[in-house]
Amino acid sequence: MIILGIETSCDDTAVALVRDGHEVLGSLVSSQVKLHRKFGGIVPEVASRKHLEQMLPLLDELFKTTHLSKDDVDAIAVTNGPGLLGSLLIGLSTAKTLAYVWDKPLIAVDHLIAHIYSNFINKVLPKQYPGLALIVSGGHTELVLVENNNKFKIIGGTRDDAAGEAFDKVAKILGLGYPGGPAIAKVAKQGDVVLPRPMINDNSFDLSFSGLKTALMRISKTAPTSELAYEFQLAITDVLVSKTKRAIRKFNPKFLILSGGVAANQQLRDKILELAEEKKVLHYFPELRYCMDNAAMVALAAYYLKSSQKNLWYNVEVATESSLFTN
Repeated sequence: MIILGIETSCDDTAVALVRDGHEVLGSLVSSQVKLHRKFGGIVPEVASRKHLEQMLPLLDELFKTTHLSKDDVDAIAVTNGPGLLGSLLIGLSTAKTLAYVWDKPLIAVDHLIAHIYSNFINKVLPKQYPGLALIVSGGHTELVLVENNNKFKIIGGTRDDAAGEAFDKVAKILGLGYPGGPAIAKVAKQGDVVLPRPMINDNSFDLSFSGLKTALMRISKTAPTSELAYEFQLAITDVLVSKTKRAIRKFNPKFLILSGGVAANQQLRDKILELAEEKKVLHYFPELRYCMDNAAMVALAAYYLKSSQKNLWYNVEVATESSLFTN
């Protein structure tokens, strides 16, 4: 079974063809980083227009490079939220049109669930549940209990800024450019600067990074930039690891997943790996290229979600939350 995946939830236009929920036949991503760099962040209207420009040429290139045609496609998968409304509209409109014209089933995929499945590209799914997923990106920071391969429960998340969003804002404060994560990691150097670890001792699984950003801003004029970058990155990592550790103690997961754009941060990967080994928990990290938004993870997730008739549709409201998430 070959599924065409389409992803436009934010600022990356992505398409992919995946066979049998495992083999990536082709995966293309058109990044808008250079376009938004001059603004210091993503401008939603600009992102939407760029998606519109890139979508059809990218699809043409995908089918040419894979030597496949619409007749080889068995279903179409598309991100239906959460994300930027205008960006989602481009992907959804494209997918719904192709599904109608080609007479193919259409599978709606929640963006967060797709990030969870990014860990299983070219891998076999776990056989034992539950699992625990830490999703860390520019728009989302959540701890998710993976109850089985199509049932997920958010047990905690950020109350304000997502981790990636905080990285971008702090990089702007420090004059390091955009995107913030790689810019901060590049200049980080250990020193004497000390920043707070918000909510690290709180008994919930929730997080907050807005106060950390404010604490850094107050001393940004007097403290060395490299030390601020190091301590900020470490503070976020410490909080994420602490909350994950608390969740492991409570839920005793059979496996641990790290995903999302910030999952490419080497310090975070190292610390989560240390935690998994300490707790003797099976762990999965996505390949670096699949940490960022991509359509391969959307197509792969769709393969395992297709058994739920609630996720097969030809007409759907934009940005509706997936029914696979429970409270």
